[in-house]
Amino acid sequence: MMPPGQRYTELPSQRHSHLHNLRALAPYLWEYRGRVLAALICLLLAKLAGVGVPLLLKDLVDALGAHGPLTLPVALLAAYGGVKIAATVFNELRDTLFAAVRFRAVRRITIRTVEHLHRLSLRFHLERRTGALTRDLQRGSQSLSTLLNYLVFSVLPAAIELALICGVLLLHYDVVFVLIVLGAIGVYVAFTLAMTNWRIEFRHDMNRLESQAQNEAVDGLINYETVKYFGNERLELARCDATLARWEQASVGSQNTLALLNFGQGMIIALGVTLMMFVAAQQVVDGRMSIGDLVLVNAFLLQLFIPLNFLGVVYRMIRYTLADMDSLVALLEERPEVVDAPDAPALQVGAGEVRFEDVRFAYQPQRPILHGVSFSIAPGHTVAVVGASGAGKSTLARLLFRFYDVQGGRILIDGQDIAGVTQDSLRAAIGIVPQDTVLFNESLAYNLRYARPDASDAEIAEAARLAQLHAFIASLPQGYATLVGERGLKLSGGEKQRVAIARAILKRPRILVFDEATSSLDSRAEQAILHALHSAARGHTTLVIAHRLSTIVDADEILVMEGGHISERGTHAELLARGGQYAELWALQQRERADAAGEALA
Repeated sequence: MMPPGQRYTELPSQRHSHLHNLRALAPYLWEYRGRVLAALICLLLAKLAGVGVPLLLKDLVDALGAHGPLTLPVALLAAYGGVKIAATVFNELRDTLFAAVRFRAVRRITIRTVEHLHRLSLRFHLERRTGALTRDLQRGSQSLSTLLNYLVFSVLPAAIELALICGVLLLHYDVVFVLIVLGAIGVYVAFTLAMTNWRIEFRHDMNRLESQAQNEAVDGLINYETVKYFGNERLELARCDATLARWEQASVGSQNTLALLNFGQGMIIALGVTLMMFVAAQQVVDGRMSIGDLVLVNAFLLQLFIPLNFLGVVYRMIRYTLADMDSLVALLEERPEVVDAPDAPALQVGAGEVRFEDVRFAYQPQRPILHGVSFSIAPGHTVAVVGASGAGKSTLARLLFRFYDVQGGRILIDGQDIAGVTQDSLRAAIGIVPQDTVLFNESLAYNLRYARPDASDAEIAEAARLAQLHAFIASLPQGYATLVGERGLKLSGGEKQRVAIARAILKRPRILVFDEATSSLDSRAEQAILHALHSAARGHTTLVIAHRLSTIVDADEILVMEGGHISERGTHAELLARGGQYAELWALQQRERADAAGEALA
């Protein structure tokens, strides 16, 4: 696993050896090890048939060039055709057998990575860049398949063919032919790798800038409303275009160096073939070789150079793939910040009492958020938390859901420390109506059913009625099948809040959290939502994080937070009578309400 001090970044440098990365991803191939072995056998048979083609061609040329009356070499022609067919059949069998291995590996790696991303803690997802992470996930999930594709279909076949051809040349001809083959291929490989290593820097720049441009484009689209508020469409386009201009420059450099690479490869092939033909022609003149032998050695050399034409591409793609694998392995080795103990039991929810005991917490060590916060919520009661922004109110909800672990003290539900139970069982017991309800770009029914995927249509409709949402949905042409748009943009703030309330009701939790659920609504919408919230909270243990004090006047206890401490506590009436911070905040909000009402009347 990755050390806590070393975190995943979207474009990492090499963290592990390639062997380490291959070992990490090898289990995804083990399921189809029989198919892999069969594919390799077909590969060997295909190459044996491929080497047999020039040998039969030599015999055909010699038979047709023999002195005496010409006869049709039917057997040789039939064998020649049979070997060609065999090479094709075994190649296709290899591809067919290996297809299931490649695509199953992609599927399993993708699901495993997405599952791991869901297990990672909230801090990771708050710090990530969605566009770049999506790109890295796409590249990484394909990396093992791509690597296998190039190894099994390019590198390994070329190596087997080279070994077979050198063996035939050593057995039947002078060693000079083997030296010419190995020398030409050696120079070709060295030149190609050197040029590719130079070109790969351009490719790195292209990948980095492509990810950056995609991240900038996605970021601008995700924040569509903010862009429109400030009229900054041109700013977003200019930012993305500046990155794409650098990408364009790197791409042009990559293309120009590719032309140089192709020219050098062509020169080496031409010189190697010319030298081979010169030596073979001299031996034919000397009577040491036949015309068929000359055709054979020429065919062998050209046959070797055909796959080597793609050596630069193969080498570059293998390097990129290994880099993508490193990115994926680094992501898979990112440690979740919050983990269950190996023997953690499920939370046993009874009455639903919640208790914070001397809880201390900081997002960063140098900036503490909570300083020894203690309070309890009796079963079926409501406790509200108010205070200025940054006082630590919403942090209480995040800690209750165990998105972070406390650094001091503990949080108990029915006497059980939530750090000692499974996260799944903990979150199943709590429902939330958040301040900003983000919905999936799916139907209303899908978004409501998300709280409990096995809920029936009747249960969804009942939850919508309790949240005062059913009448609105019934008025829509497509009803519950209506799509809500990206992040729920087709719904108003009040409608989205009602969806969140309906989901909380449908989930049937024992404990409810309302995290500033009405802070973004106007007064009329707020009153309608408040009625739904009170209905949802009836009989539940409820924690309300509020900005507007008018929404929590009937809470059983109100906590006033300031600088990570609870500065006041009591009922609404008690806090007003005390004349402290709560009373001042109440008076201020009442004045603001009166001013807003006066402006509305005017």
